[in-house]
Amino acid sequence: MAEVYGLNVRTKVLDNGLKVVVLEDHSTPTATFQVWYRVGSRNEVSGRTGISHLLEHMMFKGTDKYGPGEFSKIVARNGGVENAFTSRDYTAYFENWASDRLKVSMELESDRMRNLKLDPQEFEREKQVVMEERRLRTEDDPISLLVEEVYATSYKVHPYHWPVIGWMSDIKSITLEDLKRHYKTYYAPNNAVIVVVGDVDAQQVFRQVEEYFGALPRGENPPPVTSVEPPQRGEKRVTVVSPEARLSFVMLAFHVPSIDSGEEYALAVLTNILGEGKSSHLYQRLVYEEKAAVFTSAHYQGMAKDPVLLYLYAGLVPGRSPRDVEVLLREEVAKMKRGEFTDRELEKAKNQVKAAFIYGLDSNFYRAMNIGKLEVLGVGWEYMQTYVERIGVVTRDDVVRVAKKYLKDTNLTVGILVPERNL
Repeated sequence: MAEVYGLNVRTKVLDNGLKVVVLEDHSTPTATFQVWYRVGSRNEVSGRTGISHLLEHMMFKGTDKYGPGEFSKIVARNGGVENAFTSRDYTAYFENWASDRLKVSMELESDRMRNLKLDPQEFEREKQVVMEERRLRTEDDPISLLVEEVYATSYKVHPYHWPVIGWMSDIKSITLEDLKRHYKTYYAPNNAVIVVVGDVDAQQVFRQVEEYFGALPRGENPPPVTSVEPPQRGEKRVTVVSPEARLSFVMLAFHVPSIDSGEEYALAVLTNILGEGKSSHLYQRLVYEEKAAVFTSAHYQGMAKDPVLLYLYAGLVPGRSPRDVEVLLREEVAKMKRGEFTDRELEKAKNQVKAAFIYGLDSNFYRAMNIGKLEVLGVGWEYMQTYVERIGVVTRDDVVRVAKKYLKDTNLTVGILVPERNL
């Protein structure tokens, strides 16, 4: 047992390898039940990209015990809400409801962990659903399409190269046998973590999880991801011309370390100073002073298994040149390398990063989300105990150092979105 900001966290590992993490909070009679699997698009191979996301869809198509759609109907009848999501590093399923309904989660989730029924007709229908999702969210969305191209250009070896939803041709060619192998390989208790947060008794949760999940057989250890992205040795550029785009868009992306590297704290503060909110350097310069952009920001999400991208971007005011805006973005990066930010900006950035983390602990669901991510990424929920403290000791020298080390031209991929009508 340990405490995270005064909250008791308790853990147990079953004999079949399933880890259970429970955080008691008796402030309201509600609870969230989440199952996290250590599989995402990074665990896929070329030719079968998108299979993890497709399997997530199929997890709602029933077992021998519960027919297609019954899972969601049962949750709704019990007053709960449920959903799922797939990322590059993990796939997760959750139910939020009154805490006395928790055993319903255990019955349903334990059943589909190993007993999913993969019907050929349901499979073909769901492939069409996923392909349409890709058309709507990526192919018909100019900015999403550019982001996809930037990732594909930035990564040449590592599987972060391809999108979570997969390439269209791969989605079309995935077979039912492919999906069955993927399910058998990654959906096993020893490749999963259960997180329960809310009005529960930890020892009772452990007994119930043992009752419902304890008899499930351990699977073989999934194959490790061995691909390592080599250092980038020169600037890369990619341009997307889109008939749907109405505004030009510029994106600068740099390879940076992720969680548990020790660098993520300074990188988070750097990103905040550069592009968080209307008082950030990017917004002040590009929107207010130069009137070159309609919007601009910077993004760094270090909570990932492998090195990620820190990127800054801007949506251009009509008539402004992408090249001119790229120069402005580069100038703001150069200022960070020279330490051209005030002590007040540094402290404000640190306070905002700390506040965002703490606000992420203000509900059962988001506390569980943080715990689940940390567990499947391999750093453990204990990481939460020191995060605020580590942000608090970030110095000016730390921010300048990571800016110089990572935000350099040889480590950069530039993405340009151009409306077809501008050509």
